[in-house]
Formats: sequence, structure tokens, C-alpha cells
Amino acid sequence: METLQTADQIKVGIAQIAPVWLARDKTLAKVIDYVEKAGNAGCRLVAFGEALVPGYPFWIENTDGARFDSRTQKEIYSHYMDQAVRIEAGDLDRLCGAAGDYGIAVYLGCIERARNRGGHSLYCTLVYIDAAGSIQSAHRKLMPTYEERLAWAPGDGHGLRVHPLPPFTVGGLNCWENWMPLARAALYAQGEDLHVAVWPGGLHNTADITRFVAREARSFVVSAAGLMRAEAIGDHLPHADLIRSHCPEVLANGGSCLAGPDGQWVLEPCVVEEKLLTAVIDHGRVREERQNFDPAGHYARPDVTRLTLNRERQSTLEIIE
Repeated sequence: METLQTADQIKVGIAQIAPVWLARDKTLAKVIDYVEKAGNAGCRLVAFGEALVPGYPFWIENTDGARFDSRTQKEIYSHYMDQAVRIEAGDLDRLCGAAGDYGIAVYLGCIERARNRGGHSLYCTLVYIDAAGSIQSAHRKLMPTYEERLAWAPGDGHGLRVHPLPPFTVGGLNCWENWMPLARAALYAQGEDLHVAVWPGGLHNTADITRFVAREARSFVVSAAGLMRAEAIGDHLPHADLIRSHCPEVLANGGSCLAGPDGQWVLEPCVVEEKLLTAVIDHGRVREERQNFDPAGHYARPDVTRLTLNRERQSTLEIIE
């Protein structure tokens, strides 16, 4: 295992991989393999794309997904729910064990089947596992984007948290949440200086916003994106032929990258290729760039404008005994 240079530096990894689409356990096995690779490379953190486990709902826009009461859509959704992650049932236990074994923190995008909301609605959840192998937050995407709303429910603010990753403070958001100024501001105000943005995969998403958020926050920004090709739609899936016949050859081309706190590339966007990207980042660069702008610190005016964050986990039921 590699060692790092100074107390200000850590090595981070971005695992740009494709899921074994809509197959939870097989995809998790692949994720664990990349956690081991990142750990052996000396990384303190590794990030994976949005909704990677068990996969992004690419079928919706390609199979008339908005048709009401469609038997086809019900059958695909039923399979999707069956393959979703149940955190309370231990679906991520092996991954947590791998993180602990290698002393590496993990950001993983998954589809969560949330027990506290009845167990039959799905959330796009960004899970943070610390280097001891413990789940520290599960952030449910606040507002699914466009056709995603046909598969995912709106989340809440419970997971809008940051975590110590000395010398950094790390936080993360799902996909288009990274465009939401108040969601970003909630993390900035908690001291975030290493931001993880996760995406289903697409250079069109990561090429501009990664550098913009880095420049705004004066933080390092990791964009972790996934990959997906039509050939990965397996025959075991409901209506696989229908989905394949209506999909482009490439559904997600990656675009993973890393920008520094001056908005310049540390790792330029990588497309198409499945690989582990790594870089050493230096907290000293954050401190340098905060000298003339700190969005939640000396450049903020909380006496004029401030933000309220509700981190209560939302539920339809309050039990009083």
C-alpha cells in the first residue's frame, strides 16, 4: 500500500465503472473490487457514480415510461425495487467491511428502498461510509430530475452533512443537486472543503459545473460518473429486448474529473473508459484560495442573508408510546 507525503495531502480515487445493470449483488461485488483497488493504491477516499447500485433508470425515457398504469412499466419497476438497496437489512455490510479493512472512506450512489417510508418507495441516495467501515450519512436526493420522478421519490435534508477526512471536511450531492445554490450553501456552511458530486454519467454534466463549483466554493471538487452501454442490458431483465431496441448504444459516457479550489483541472474529464482515477490533493491549496473569498466565512453576511436547514428525517408516522 502506498503512503502519502505530508499531513496536508491525501490521495483520492474516482471509480468510473458501469453497473451490472439492475443486479444489486453483482454490482456491489464490482464496487468492493474497486474499493480494494483504491485502498491498495493508497487512497483515503473513493467515490462512485449516482445510482450505481443497482443502476440508473435508463428505461424510463426509452420505453414510454410516463404511460399511466402500464403493465410493462410496473413489471420493470417491480424488478428495480427488488434490486434496490435496503440499508437496514444489511445490503451494504460487505462494502462497509471492505472500507474498514482498507481504511478508506467511500461515497456510493445507490437506490434505497427505505424502510422508514413503508418499504415500497425508492430514493436516490448518496451513502457515506467512513474509513472505519461505518455508515455516517445517507442523503436522499432532494428532488429527482425530470423523468427520474417516475421512479424516485423526493428526499429530505437528513443527509445534508459533512464528515471529517483530515485535513479535509468532505460532503456530497447527487447529480443536479449540485446546481442548487442552497444545497451547496448548506454544505459550505458546515465547513466543506472537499466536495463530491456524483452523476449517472455524462461529460455534458461534469465538464462545466465541476470547475464552477470548485471556483465558487474554493474547494476541491470530485465528480464521480458512471458508464452504461445498451449491450449491458441483460436478458434476465423484464422486457430486456424492448429496452435494448429503444436505447442508444451509449447511455452514459462517464466524464469523471477533479478540479482544484482555483477552478483548474487536477484531473481532466475521462470518458468511455472504465478505470480508477487517482490524484493527491493538498489542503494548503484550499487555504490559499480562501484568502480572498470564503463563501460561508469572511465573505458571508449572515446579518443580511442566512439559510435554514431542516435535517429531520421525514416520515408519515410518529409513534408515541
